[in-house]
Amino acid sequence: MKPYLLFPIDVIAQGALPTNLESMSSDLELDVLFNAMAAGDRFFYTTVRQIVLAAPPEPDVIRYRQHILQDCLQLPELFRDIYRVAVEALEVQRQHYFGFMRSNPGAALTGSIHLLAAYVPLLRQIHQIMAKSASEIRSEGLKRFLAATQSELSEDYLNEIMTHVHDLELRRGATMQATIGQVGKPMHYRLLAPKPAGWRDLVPVALSRDAYSFEIAPRDDAGFQALDNMHNRGVVDVANAVAHAADHIRAFFNALRTECAFYLACLHLHHELATRELPVCFPDMYSSDQLVFSATGLYDVSLALQMDPTSRVVGNDIAADSKSLIMITGANQGGKSTFLRGTGLAQLMAQCGMFVPASSLRANIVTGLFTHYKREEDTSMNVGKFEEEVRRMSEIADQITPGNMLLCNESFASTNEREGSEIGRQVVQAMTEAGVKVVYVTHLYDLAHGFEMQGSDNVLLLRAERGDDGTHTFKLTENPPLATSFGRDLYARIFGA
Repeated sequence: MKPYLLFPIDVIAQGALPTNLESMSSDLELDVLFNAMAAGDRFFYTTVRQIVLAAPPEPDVIRYRQHILQDCLQLPELFRDIYRVAVEALEVQRQHYFGFMRSNPGAALTGSIHLLAAYVPLLRQIHQIMAKSASEIRSEGLKRFLAATQSELSEDYLNEIMTHVHDLELRRGATMQATIGQVGKPMHYRLLAPKPAGWRDLVPVALSRDAYSFEIAPRDDAGFQALDNMHNRGVVDVANAVAHAADHIRAFFNALRTECAFYLACLHLHHELATRELPVCFPDMYSSDQLVFSATGLYDVSLALQMDPTSRVVGNDIAADSKSLIMITGANQGGKSTFLRGTGLAQLMAQCGMFVPASSLRANIVTGLFTHYKREEDTSMNVGKFEEEVRRMSEIADQITPGNMLLCNESFASTNEREGSEIGRQVVQAMTEAGVKVVYVTHLYDLAHGFEMQGSDNVLLLRAERGDDGTHTFKLTENPPLATSFGRDLYARIFGA
């Protein structure tokens, strides 16, 4: 039995974490998101980090998770109760650990049946918890889990487990069968099921005409060792079977804990955003061979979580379907980098089955996400800033593949306008021609203007709004780049003039 709360089918292993994890985490401020979801729980943090960054590439899996998460938002106590039982099962595992005894079949059998006996009440709780909310469950995934708990964890089945546990305690001794091999040596031991106790069990064995028995002298250590060896050989197959059953239940509870942790972490985030009265939605996701990205009210969830709860973060509308390049220009401090980060975070959240920070969003799946942000000067002075930028872009080029997304923030701004624009143009053209979606924030007018002059239908030009008095609305609108960096704004901000 498996929970199947993250995937509708068996998955041998989830996707690996991205190789550019360190830079992407820093550029997108992923820790802010993960910490908000974890709410101080280290296990939650490691779980959401793995699931968000190793997202499935199929829209069907994303929708499967979305529907379960919608149930979680409506039935939070159901998921909390399931998680509580899974955590209790983990504590049971610790209390009944017997791994070091597995080389001794008799001891392993004893440890396994004690663990099974401790698991049964917890399995019964899962059955009861799910049955209690049966009429309110809507998602396919949770209905499937409900059906499994009702059919595979029925009271009859759990009672049958306890009957076997009682029998395997061998309180009346072990009855075995064996064949005689060469030189009279017993072999092919087999443990027999105990017969129900009756009046004959009250009659001494010696009174039975067909019985053969012997007694080991109290100080015959070799005899006791031989008897113990016979017992271990007789129970080894049963011990392995019971240990395997205990392992199966342990794996079930471990998976249940992990999968519920993801949805409860999403619940934490949903509560944080609801407290700030910020909108969220479940996005429409498309396959990676399409170019889809449109949103209304898209905002940077990382920024929102760091702002005062009474402050309002500004959302943006974007219509970038069929666009392989989104070029963003405009005045400094106008919201360009914030929009870029919000786009990356929304893409990651959407792809793992979460809600996203927007009023509406539709996007295609990207099979990899890369970031190329400007960095501070290398304090060791081993390389210059421009050389470091080129080196990082070269590393990205070695790893990026068609269907990926590249987020660039002021890339190649450390050199002069002409050189930076030319390098940026070549990089963008190579990436988009290779099937990579690019979102590029820049103040290099030559770079942005060059793509404007091409007049390609695959390019969307956005510009940060600026009022005549220099105020910023933090809104991006579809507009061509301007041949000014608004130096007066910088002067006024720095010198207060």
